[in-house]
Amino acid sequence: MRRRVGGVRAQQHGESTLVAVDITRSRSLALDAARAAENKKATDVTILSVGDLIGITEFFVIVSTTNPRQLNTVMDEVHAVCKAGGRAPLSREGDTFDGWMVLDYGDVVIHVFTDTQREYYDLERLWADAPRVEVGAPAR
Repeated sequence: MRRRVGGVRAQQHGESTLVAVDITRSRSLALDAARAAENKKATDVTILSVGDLIGITEFFVIVSTTNPRQLNTVMDEVHAVCKAGGRAPLSREGDTFDGWMVLDYGDVVIHVFTDTQREYYDLERLWADAPRVEVGAPAR
C-alpha cells in the first residue's frame, strides 16, 4: 500500500512498517528536465508521476522532437541542466537515429522521442493511470 502526502510518499513494507520517501528532489529534477527540453523547442512535454504504479522510479518525463538532430540537442541540454544541478544519469540509452533516447536517473527517467517513435510507443497510453504533473508547477 502506498500513500502520497505533499512531497512524501509512504510505502507499506510487510505488516506494519511504513517507509517515507521524500520525492521533492525527484519532482524538481523532472521539472528541470522538462523545462530544459522546452528551451530547446521540444514539444508535447509531459511528466507522469509513476511511483505509485511501478515503484522503481518516481517520474517519467516524455518529450517529442521533430528530427534526430533536435533529439540529440534536447538530450544534451537536459543532461547539461541535470548535471549543473548535481545529478548524473545512471545510464543513457538509445541513438538519435532510433528516434528514442533515454536518460535514466533512477528516480526520474527522461524519454526523448521523435514524433513518429512517440506515436508508435505511446507511453502515455501505457501509463494512462499515472497522474500528470504540470510543467509550469512549482518545483517544491
